Amino acid sequence: MSLYQDFAERTAALIASGVLRPGDKLLSVRQACKTHGVSPITVTQAYHLLESRGLIEARPKSGYFVRARLGRKLPEPEMTHPVGGSTALEVSDFIFQILDSVRDPAIVPLGSSFPDARLYPLDKLGRFLAAAARHLDPLATVTDLPPGNEELRRQIALRYLAHGASVSPQEIVVTSGAMEGLNLCLQALTQPGDLVAIESPTFYAGLQASERLGLKVIEIPSHPREGVSLDALADALRHHPVKACLFMLNYANPTGSRVADENKRALLELLRKYQVPLIEDDVYAELYFGREAPLCSKAMDTDGLVLHVSSFSKCLAPGYRVGWVAAGRFAKKVQRQKYSTSLATAVPVQIALADYLKHGGFDNHLRQLRRQLATQEAQLLAGIETHLPHDIRLARPDGGYFLWLELPARVDTLQLHEAALAHGISTAPGPIFSAKREFSSYLRLNFGHPATARQDDALATLGRLIKRQL
Repeated sequence: MSLYQDFAERTAALIASGVLRPGDKLLSVRQACKTHGVSPITVTQAYHLLESRGLIEARPKSGYFVRARLGRKLPEPEMTHPVGGSTALEVSDFIFQILDSVRDPAIVPLGSSFPDARLYPLDKLGRFLAAAARHLDPLATVTDLPPGNEELRRQIALRYLAHGASVSPQEIVVTSGAMEGLNLCLQALTQPGDLVAIESPTFYAGLQASERLGLKVIEIPSHPREGVSLDALADALRHHPVKACLFMLNYANPTGSRVADENKRALLELLRKYQVPLIEDDVYAELYFGREAPLCSKAMDTDGLVLHVSSFSKCLAPGYRVGWVAAGRFAKKVQRQKYSTSLATAVPVQIALADYLKHGGFDNHLRQLRRQLATQEAQLLAGIETHLPHDIRLARPDGGYFLWLELPARVDTLQLHEAALAHGISTAPGPIFSAKREFSSYLRLNFGHPATARQDDALATLGRLIKRQL
């Protein structure tokens, strides 16, 4: 970490702990240099970084001040309490009806599942892809069949190693995005009629995959900050024949929750006790805003029970549709499922991504992306506090790009979704994240797009539409 980043993180820690409070003036550049023994450029860069993250603000001719902590005014939602028992799924038509309505690029994408593609190095990736296509070895059409391109799997294994996990390239299966990875894992572990544990609320893709395979689900309560309830999961494992768990432990969609490292250890120990595999959908792990990356579950997986699913879609290459599964003891089963479904992932794209990971400056891109997303989170929070009713609850994540809002109980977010669409605004209503269509007064908003006057106007309109239902 550079000197200015270290200085910025120490200052951010003082703000987070309350030592520096909203309105407090920071040391001037000259004072900070003298006190901390750093250069003026170090202090200036650190203050600019803190300003971009919404933690401080510059006041003309006055200096830098701690900004009011956005989102602190709003309480967070409480632990969910889904209706008990297993559920036979009938969600796809309902979800597609919602998703089809937000595809229009003219609509303000507050309900989108994707960040702005302009945040990614697509031009640079395009050059790597062109080179891979020009120099493609004809034998690669055979050698790069499942489990996938050898160099790409080696580069992914090196990423695991950087996060403290020793993962062999031999257990990594390259997939056509994380969605295919989730499907392959469920196919490898279950039969129609089997029971899968999911968190509630959950990302709708897991519900769709489970429905397609004829599975039943049992919803496990989760907290919008701390993630899935271990007590509730333990109770479910004691009383139900759960064949697999499908969870997001890092910056879950839709809540943004992150399971603390010590709770991840406890979760894996619980699953080890019952010998139940964990399918972890971990596509947002690289999008952390703090100093340290979250602990990787594969670093604690001593039994090979974790099938770790991720992709490059959220952190590097949206639209390239390249993901992977580090499938532990189930790698051969997942590889065979890949053979029998889509056969292989596009070879030139695999080669291009492998070359980019070696030579393209991936970590530098990630640092810029995290800073931008943290800034956009602060901007969306400012708009929410300005335009939406003050009696809402809000879960503030420290990574990813989603905010989870609990509106007053009288608000029906499905009706709100329809009304907002009529004004050219997309939202993601809470019921699409539940097998039983719960969370009727909840809303997921996306801060993966840079703030604009158009977005601010959309939030103002959304606030008026909400107030009409009160």
